[in-house]
Amino acid sequence: MSARPSRGLTTLLVFVYGLFALSATARSLVQILREFDRAPVAYSLSLVAALTYIAVTLTFALRGPRSPLALALVIVELVGVVAVGTLTLADPALFPEPTVWSDFGIGYGFVPLVLPLAALAHIARSRRGARRGRDAGPTTGEGR
Repeated sequence: MSARPSRGLTTLLVFVYGLFALSATARSLVQILREFDRAPVAYSLSLVAALTYIAVTLTFALRGPRSPLALALVIVELVGVVAVGTLTLADPALFPEPTVWSDFGIGYGFVPLVLPLAALAHIARSRRGARRGRDAGPTTGEGR
């Protein structure tokens, strides 16, 4: 099995995470600079989402999906999306303005909820492939 589809999916994830990193960063900075007192919890969480997307983008791009850091960051992201999504439904008064993760990312077509699930699936698949490669042992010409 070729590593090409894995690289393609990694590239796609880096692109989507990068897009979300840019948009969430811009959104949160504008919100914080213009009207932070209006919804400090929501705007702070938008910044947390932006920083998370930046960290995941850089980790996937520089270390790849097999990195333990990639796994940890994506789990943190998923916990954040689920926690904020749940809080926005349970206590809407905490969030007078939406965040990227509000209502599980409804304002972004639920991509913020689906993205970490897709990333986790890719991480698991990449790790399984790496284990299979190690279990098969070296072939002629490799490792030199």
